[in-house]
Amino acid sequence: MKIFKSIKWRLQLWYGLILVVVLAGFGFTAYLLEWGRQMQQIRVQFQWRRDFLLNSLHRPPRGPNQNRMPFDRPPSGQAPDDSPPGQDPKPPIDFRLPPQAVGVFDANAPNNPENFYFIIKSRDGREIARSANVPNQVDERFSAWPGIQAPTANSVEGMVNSSMLVRFEVLPSREAILLGCSFAQELKELHRTALKLAGVGGIILFFGLAGGWWIVSRSLRPVVEISATAVKISAGDLSQRINVAEAESELGQLAAVLNSTFARLEAAFAQQQQFTSDAAHELRTPVSVMLTQTQTALNRERSAPEYRETLETCQRASQRMRKLIESLLELARLDAGQEPMQRMKFDLSQTAWNCVELVRPLAAERGIKIHCDLPPLECVGDLERIAQVVTNLLANAIQYNKANGEVRISAKLQGSMILLAVSDTGPGILAGNLPHLFERFYRADQSRSSGQTGLGLAISKAIVEAHGGTIEVSSKLDAGTIFTVVLPAT
Repeated sequence: MKIFKSIKWRLQLWYGLILVVVLAGFGFTAYLLEWGRQMQQIRVQFQWRRDFLLNSLHRPPRGPNQNRMPFDRPPSGQAPDDSPPGQDPKPPIDFRLPPQAVGVFDANAPNNPENFYFIIKSRDGREIARSANVPNQVDERFSAWPGIQAPTANSVEGMVNSSMLVRFEVLPSREAILLGCSFAQELKELHRTALKLAGVGGIILFFGLAGGWWIVSRSLRPVVEISATAVKISAGDLSQRINVAEAESELGQLAAVLNSTFARLEAAFAQQQQFTSDAAHELRTPVSVMLTQTQTALNRERSAPEYRETLETCQRASQRMRKLIESLLELARLDAGQEPMQRMKFDLSQTAWNCVELVRPLAAERGIKIHCDLPPLECVGDLERIAQVVTNLLANAIQYNKANGEVRISAKLQGSMILLAVSDTGPGILAGNLPHLFERFYRADQSRSSGQTGLGLAISKAIVEAHGGTIEVSSKLDAGTIFTVVLPAT
């Protein structure tokens, strides 16, 4: 059934089952304790009335031997109904109930609510005494009075019916006493107690289930909101977020994590859309140049130098487009983790020196001096990729420096990390542009990415992060810019 597949109903049914078992166990235990208390009170009343009856039994003196008390057990080996040789037989027993004690066996007496009654018979079956309130079913069931001929005294307790308790006892003198009572009133009280327990248990169960339903519903509310938000996001609305009302609960923490995931997802989609738009714009420019040049050349006959100039323009546009496409493919492979990074030991300082020599002609054209502070430092990684990063940073520092400026490159070991810094004396970058500098196709002050594709710094960041490092930038207006690359030494 669908109801058993719902987490809410499963929790509610389990909680309700536990509550029912606890309430039923408590109620049953309370009922048994009350039943035992009532039975204990009745047995105390039994013992009290039994002692009353025994004190009311009298046997006249039987002769010179009066050293034995009435109803004492005879000496070993002598029958309880036999007198010692040479002595008179036992006189007949006499029963006299004191007038002040008659009320304890009177059905209408206030001190006999349980309606106690008794029957006393002699050893030969003759009835000695009985109370006036003996029920008929007692006479019918105990008419034979079994056990009166037993050689020793005994006592048996039993139920005549569900509301009558009797105790049959054979005394040492072989007289028998049947003492009984009706506890119908106590049963009614127990039934009322059971109904009260059931009523209170039902009320507790109702409020417990209602409270459990409220708690479960409130606890699972974030799940409903998560589902609703996920549906809206899947429909294309990436701006939706889960309302985190209980941030301290486990589901609230999950909702916060999902909100963070949705935010990154929205940012990724926005970045992807922006990237697609920028890539299309970058590719459209060289394509437009090529189409314009070829269309112009085809409109009419031109001289050989004009055709050559058109072809050279198309070639430059094609080279720019090829460079852009290669950069896009490289970024895609880096993002997908498909660009293999070699893990080998190399001297980072020597690699940086080679990069400086590579860009030195570009610096000489603008009169820029390059200062190096590169002590020997061993690094583990992809030599060619790290060289690509250093070259990009040096080319940027030269291209966007002021004429006759300076570029400094330094490296040092700090703990288990190597810090490589490239600084220039250019005009600097506005603080608001720094967080976006490594975004793809982002341009600030005519762009600070090498190759004029707007992807040089983005590729450099991807390479550094693939090595487990970081790249940062700081800048002051009219004071220059510093790029810092942090790489693990091993």
